[in-house]
Amino acid sequence: MDLFLRSYQYIASDPGRLIAALQQHFVLVMVPLMIGLCLGLPLGLWSARSRLAATALINVFNALRVIPSLAILFLAIPYFGLSFQAAAIALTLLVMPPILISTDVAFRSIDPMIREAAYGMGMSSQQVLRLVEIPLALPVVIAGIKTATVEVIASATLAAFVGAGGLGSFIVLGFALYDNAILLAGAIPVALLALIAEVSLSLLQKSVQPPTQ
Repeated sequence: MDLFLRSYQYIASDPGRLIAALQQHFVLVMVPLMIGLCLGLPLGLWSARSRLAATALINVFNALRVIPSLAILFLAIPYFGLSFQAAAIALTLLVMPPILISTDVAFRSIDPMIREAAYGMGMSSQQVLRLVEIPLALPVVIAGIKTATVEVIASATLAAFVGAGGLGSFIVLGFALYDNAILLAGAIPVALLALIAEVSLSLLQKSVQPPTQ
């Protein structure tokens, strides 16, 4: 309990520092996530439609999943230096696989008979996609987005290693000074953000789940 009290006192001594770190962390999460959504969703849909695209994309992004984020981060440093860009690239590569793969699975698992019935009713390809496929695929797609969001919130702490700030700066400082109170000042907000994201997206996923018969 004394550890948590010391952590609170450390934060209370300069709350502006925590607010600035939270803002930096939010940017570090949202920028890669938005890029991942803009690229991963259409690529996942393409992958579900094309066997060749699926083979290439799924294999490439599955391979990326086994590479530690820290390794990608350090590989980007020679080209982008100790910068936000290096962190953003590493985190974007982290969020892409779950978004792309969940989108591929979501659209690929739709019963072909449902599509045939929609076309039989006179719907165009765009109408089938918008009115039939997307609503059916949405719960699985959101599951992938949830995984990506929680992962990037946690992994954004690594950005502190390249001077990009965020809540990871408290964790790095805590390690450097062997002070667990400072470390907790960054670790607790990260855990809370991940929990909020998990619960919020789980509720959203449940709200779009088609009713079972």
